[in-house]
Amino acid sequence: MNIDFNNERWEIVKENYKKWWNHELDRPLIQAVTWGRDPGRPRPNLPDYGFTAFYDFSVTAEQIVDLWDYHLSCTKYMGDAFPSVWPNFGPGIVAAFMGARLEKGNGTCWFLPEKDEDPKTLTFQYDPDNIWLNRIKSIYKACMERWEGMVQVGMTDLGGNLDIVSTFLPGEKLLYALYDYPDEIKRINWEAHKMWWRYFDEFNSILQPKNPGYTAWTPIFSEDPYYMLQCDFSYMIGPEMFDEFVKPELAESCKKLVNPFYHLDGPGQLPHLDSLLTIPELKGIQWVPGAGSPDCIHWPEVYKKINKAGKLIQIFGNIETLDTIAQQIGTAEGIILVGWGANEDQINQALKKYGVI
Repeated sequence: MNIDFNNERWEIVKENYKKWWNHELDRPLIQAVTWGRDPGRPRPNLPDYGFTAFYDFSVTAEQIVDLWDYHLSCTKYMGDAFPSVWPNFGPGIVAAFMGARLEKGNGTCWFLPEKDEDPKTLTFQYDPDNIWLNRIKSIYKACMERWEGMVQVGMTDLGGNLDIVSTFLPGEKLLYALYDYPDEIKRINWEAHKMWWRYFDEFNSILQPKNPGYTAWTPIFSEDPYYMLQCDFSYMIGPEMFDEFVKPELAESCKKLVNPFYHLDGPGQLPHLDSLLTIPELKGIQWVPGAGSPDCIHWPEVYKKINKAGKLIQIFGNIETLDTIAQQIGTAEGIILVGWGANEDQINQALKKYGVI
């Protein structure tokens, strides 16, 4: 293996992230990388896809993992960064595990119901032979065999519970059902919750104990179970309905996870922030303003509210993003910057400034 990482660095990662989760780290976490490192081997003859689902089934799990290994070997990990991958089969792949059709095109994946569903009769069944479930399992097994725990392998994007339900009751159908069949929607939602956790645990039975810890599509490392929870459907409902249909299931998942985060996506979800912050077990918020909105440095009131509630904050961007938000809320502690790529001099200057090195 030619990936620029070792067990000693993993121990440092584990210690620093543990302190961060416990609000004991006196600095932010900064994941920074540079690219262009010599991988020591030719590039595999396989196209790069942002969605793992795009690979034909004739491409083996081992071939996919080999390409990932090549890219990881081309990367230098700085600050609090570490080698990580995750199989991307689209947001809400649980819907496909339970019978929805996975469609691919225009650079993305989405899910469609195979038939017109009635909320009064909709139910979910576990299918051990589902092709997408077993494809992801095979990739996870190949990862464990290839890296033996030197690369952090993240959970696929299982989806938010009502987002999964909305695949089977698309468009306005779920919205009307919240009014017309509230008890049935609650039943369906808890069925989806049960299935979600079955898949989460099944995948982790493959990943653990070799995997260094837990990550999701956002690689916030945790030695204990972590996931980036979400409910994009909540953009379409008000606070009262959020508290009735979304929050109870979300709070239950927060209790089952040790380090849960929430993906707050777009201004339409901001009315739910106060309610989210009252969930004791929820550790932090990832605020994503979304397309067409000002970027994250233009929302100081959001970050101040999250920080005041004692929650952690995850941001995307560069070091200037971190500088600005830290200034807005009065501290850089409790923040993690993910996905910053720059040249080594820029990175080292920032890492020194924040006491990372």
